Formats: sequence, C-alpha cells, structure tokens
Amino acid sequence: MNPETVDWQVLAATVDAMVEGQRTALLKLGRRIVPTLTSEDVLQPNDYPELENHPEFRYEEGVLAGLQTAQMALRALRQDRGG
Repeated sequence: MNPETVDWQVLAATVDAMVEGQRTALLKLGRRIVPTLTSEDVLQPNDYPELENHPEFRYEEGVLAGLQTAQMALRALRQDRGG
C-alpha cells in the first residue's frame, strides 16, 4: 500500500468502527455475566471476580486491546506521514 494514496479518513473510520463494535460486544457479553455492568465497569473487570475468571470475557477484552493498539499505531503513522 502506497502511503501517498491511503485514504486516512476511511481507514481511521473503519478502525474506529471496529473498536466501537468490539466495545459494544464486550459490554453485551459482560452483562450476560454481570447484568448490572456499566461501560465504566468494563474498564475495571478485576472488580468483578465473575469477569476476572471468565475466559470468553478475557478473550474478547484482549481483542479490544488489540484493536485499540492498532488504532493508536494508525494514528501515529498518519501523523508521521502527514496524512
């Protein structure tokens, strides 16, 4: 992919949508486990032993962390390339 031809806005919007979709999925899964869970609670799952020890929740949390890492890398690359 040639950096001069990258549509940074489209790329960023796509990654942003993926991150938001995963946040929503993680909250939905978390609420299946802890029905009163809020979006803020998801940021500190160690406060909930049910989440702390739930392999599916931890997996999905890892997917979110990976997407957020890619999002930050994309932003840094865009800034470095002047996009």
